[in-house]
Amino acid sequence: MIKSHLSIEADSIQSESIQAEIQSQTRIESDTSLRSQWKVYLTLTKPKVIALMLLTAVVGMCLSTNGVLPWQPTLFGLIGIGLMASSAAAFNHLIDRRIDGIMARTHKRPLPSGEIKALHVFTFALTLGISGFALLYFVVNSLTAWLTFASLIGYAVIYTLYLKRATPQNIVIAGIAGAMPPLLGWTAITGELHANAWLLVMIIFIWTPPHFWALAIHRKDDYARADIPMLPVTHGVEYTKTSVLLYTVLLALVCLLPVLVGMSGMIYLSVSLVLSAGFIHSAWQLKVTNDSTQAMQTFKFSIYHLMFLFAALLLDHYLI
Repeated sequence: MIKSHLSIEADSIQSESIQAEIQSQTRIESDTSLRSQWKVYLTLTKPKVIALMLLTAVVGMCLSTNGVLPWQPTLFGLIGIGLMASSAAAFNHLIDRRIDGIMARTHKRPLPSGEIKALHVFTFALTLGISGFALLYFVVNSLTAWLTFASLIGYAVIYTLYLKRATPQNIVIAGIAGAMPPLLGWTAITGELHANAWLLVMIIFIWTPPHFWALAIHRKDDYARADIPMLPVTHGVEYTKTSVLLYTVLLALVCLLPVLVGMSGMIYLSVSLVLSAGFIHSAWQLKVTNDSTQAMQTFKFSIYHLMFLFAALLLDHYLI
């Protein structure tokens, strides 16, 4: 009788222990799933691209005034621009989910890999876009809100939905949408359009084709498989290499304009000349060598080129 009672208690204790272990494991799996889900949503926003865009927006803000930046339009302007840019990136994932599943570079993205449903991405993108627009419109100013909205439509709809599939000049025509952040930063502080802000836009606009075409050369087979008319697919790799080189020379000239109009001084000029020489050299290497890795090296250099160029604008503004 006593043994039976003890046996029942032992079984009860063991059962409770097993249940506690199951509950603990369930909580761990739930927490892990939650963290993984956040990573999926973060991936949809293309955070590295957004970070570079916000850097150029900050430079636009800083160059718009000689005084201290007002905290409210600066903080909420960056948040609003970041939210709407993230929305555009998420819409890009949604619209391109079919071709992303075909391409080796993108087949592991959240939608083609099945990590998230299309409806959830649409809701997420729409929420980000509305939140960003409302923040810019009611807290910053209406000009910045509408310009940012135009950029979102330009990238997420006009480029992703139409131009990308319609013409090998897709990235050239749609480049204006991705070049807007410095102007958005400028208008967030001043509420006005200014020629110097458009000059910053021009730099990114001319920078975009050699930046993207270098990547397109590396991923030519992917784009051909997905039936996307990128320049290397429609006009050949050699033609694209020549285009990249010519655009880097044009970019070097455009990068001199801030100095010529008195917007920047010797610090920016020195850095600009070095970066331009490096970009042209990389493009020349791409043109004259058959190194299969050179296209990606040129692509990566272009990212550093823009990042350090705008950092130099910022440094020059505050030190001279």
